[in-house]
Amino acid sequence: MTYEFLQHYWCFIVSLLGALLVFLLFVQGANSVARSLGQTEEGRRLVYNSTGRKWEFTFTTLVTFGGAFFASFPLFYSTSFGGAYWLWMIILFTFVLQAVSYEFQNKIGNFLGPKTFQFFLTLNGIVGPLLLGGAVATFFEGSNFIVEKNNLIDPTALTPIISRWANASHGLDALLNPWVLVLGFAVVFLARVLGILYVMNNVNDEDIRSRGSVRLIGAAVPFLLLFVAYLIHLLLKDGFAVDDFGRIYMEPYKYLNNFIDMWYLTVLLLIGVVLVLWGIGTEIVNRKSVNRKCFGIWPAGIGTVLTVLALLLSSAWNNTAYYPSTADLQSSLTIQNSCSSEFTLTTMFWVSLLVPFVLAYIVYAWRAIDAKKLDKEELKNDHAY
Repeated sequence: MTYEFLQHYWCFIVSLLGALLVFLLFVQGANSVARSLGQTEEGRRLVYNSTGRKWEFTFTTLVTFGGAFFASFPLFYSTSFGGAYWLWMIILFTFVLQAVSYEFQNKIGNFLGPKTFQFFLTLNGIVGPLLLGGAVATFFEGSNFIVEKNNLIDPTALTPIISRWANASHGLDALLNPWVLVLGFAVVFLARVLGILYVMNNVNDEDIRSRGSVRLIGAAVPFLLLFVAYLIHLLLKDGFAVDDFGRIYMEPYKYLNNFIDMWYLTVLLLIGVVLVLWGIGTEIVNRKSVNRKCFGIWPAGIGTVLTVLALLLSSAWNNTAYYPSTADLQSSLTIQNSCSSEFTLTTMFWVSLLVPFVLAYIVYAWRAIDAKKLDKEELKNDHAY
């Protein structure tokens, strides 16, 4: 195993975790439309109990994603999580609100009332995917930071900080870029699509399923428009390339060139898009069928993972700066200049071989949780949310 292989390997692992996180945002997506899926209090509780069984998967994946980035690419972690901390703190705060809301919305003594915590769940369902999508967009659009590694060895430096944000907004300035918002809202509507598909599959209630078919069209159309618009923008824009000496320069049609050079990522992207469209289309076409099974979440979910994985890898592989700086081009981060030591990456490689066993346990637990479809009898359970 060469150092270069390990760098690309861990870029793949982190990208895969990011792709799985985007899929698991179906929890947030379903919560954001819970009031329209279930128009009665009983219907809303069915939706919240459906997503309440899975919110730990999303939160754990978010934490694992951050931990993997910290261990394999620590300079990115210190630059983004340390510099753009307002962006990440808002994301984490809404996820904490989500966890609290699930547990306390219907508890005895809740003086705020269930609707307050349901509002928090809706807030997390919109703000969480929006800001996470915006954070992904900065891999292509750039962020406003400066890296000064010499500060660690410069005795005259006031603070031994490697990287710093170039302004006082600490990450929120990314939202001023309209293309960051386009991808952010695309993720919001994608999360809604996946959330609706998941609830339709998981809840045995014909009223919710019939409403879900209508809401699915309302979420799928803006998602497709926003995603196609951003994909066209991405393929036509100048990208942040790296030469043989590690210098960053702007290359016309860089990401289009990446998909041409790495044809396997293009195949991955196309398969993912087709699967997402298939998952959406099957539920829309069969919306009037009697006793339908509603399995659209699985092709759409797998398609989401493949599509996001292809996009994330295109931002880092093939001599590309995956975290470009708009304040100082040469401060942009690549998988070569921001990764851990070869010893660390090698050690983590052997540990990562245990991941398939963890995934197998997750699949087993998921199947056990969803062995029985949710119905109104579930709400009588003492453990219902």
